[in-house]
Amino acid sequence: MSISRQHTNSRMSQIVIHGNTIYLAGQVADNKSADITLQTQQVLDKIDTLLAEAGSSKSNILSAQIWLTSIGHYSEMNSIWDAWVPEGNAPARACTEARLAAPEYLVEIGVIAAL
Repeated sequence: MSISRQHTNSRMSQIVIHGNTIYLAGQVADNKSADITLQTQQVLDKIDTLLAEAGSSKSNILSAQIWLTSIGHYSEMNSIWDAWVPEGNAPARACTEARLAAPEYLVEIGVIAAL
């Protein structure tokens, strides 16, 4: 079975496809000065774009991992997440507080989806 890697550099690939499964790297916002709601929306927009490029969509997400720099942002992040997830297609999900690569990042989300 082949493995396809897209948007690859020496450290990582943004998209890896193996069989009928798509793995996305953790996504962070482009605007690091934005609040949690805008950062969450930017991350979800990036996920939409990458999944479409891979031939899938958010309706096919199997699993999501969400990392927040402060669990105090949980409700605000969920308000954006809940509006984004298609009705009846909520993935398995975990959300935890974590220190991210840069202190300005408030949220990072990684997903695994079906092709």
